Amino acid sequence: MRHTLPIAPQFYVTAPQPCPYLAGRMERKLFTALQGDYAEKLNDTLSKQGFRRSQNVLYRPSCSECSACLSARVRVADFAASKSQRRADRRNRDLRRDATSPWATEDQYALFRSYLDSRHADGGMADMDIFEFAAMIEETPVRSRVIEYTAPLPEGGRELAAVCLTDVLDDGLSMVYSFFDPARERDSLGTYVILDHIRIAREAGLPYVYLGYWVPGSPKMGYKANFAALEIFKDGKWQDIGDASDHSAATHPLSTDPIAEQVARISLPDSRPIRG
Repeated sequence: MRHTLPIAPQFYVTAPQPCPYLAGRMERKLFTALQGDYAEKLNDTLSKQGFRRSQNVLYRPSCSECSACLSARVRVADFAASKSQRRADRRNRDLRRDATSPWATEDQYALFRSYLDSRHADGGMADMDIFEFAAMIEETPVRSRVIEYTAPLPEGGRELAAVCLTDVLDDGLSMVYSFFDPARERDSLGTYVILDHIRIAREAGLPYVYLGYWVPGSPKMGYKANFAALEIFKDGKWQDIGDASDHSAATHPLSTDPIAEQVARISLPDSRPIRG
């Protein structure tokens, strides 16, 4: 028998819209669809080139005069927690981790709404209803898990404290989206969830944990630079972040190559015919 993989994916560009990270700027994204048996291999390959998944789409910022958004990942083997991160780990040792299939629940949505209303009330997801939330969790053509963290209640039982939608790549874990109980902000739950993903990746023998985009100059994204062994995807390759202050969010009309050149440099999975 002779089988062939699908034709090369088509790439598109979104219309400019207000940037959620840096005030006064417009963002534009380069994206392609994820579908069929090819989806998992495409997600693995493009994640290594700075792309992120949202439902059945892979995207990467491609703003006309700004290149501030940098995909970030932790090298698991080289990571060592700081003192404050070790304290966050200890503060949350009462949490229990449960990994499930990507299926949305009312408890997850209630926690999600509480998180958004407290921390991102003016963000792009602020109006997301339960059906859109379910689509975010469940519409995945790749290997994904919902990782729930529950805390014990004084009267018995457990309550949901944090949730992370996580993709399992061939070289690591990609934290697609996470949220947590804002009433436990002092417990540094966001930090703890990243630490626990590093722990999961280490146990599974996976070399990286992908954290999404780090944006110099953005208070929302600054925390990612606090993790040791952090790499960023810059100038077409992964490199150690070094001193975070060395990376600028300054705009420049030549900071982004034309879309056609960007697409031409994207490496795609091997699409040679498969015999079987």
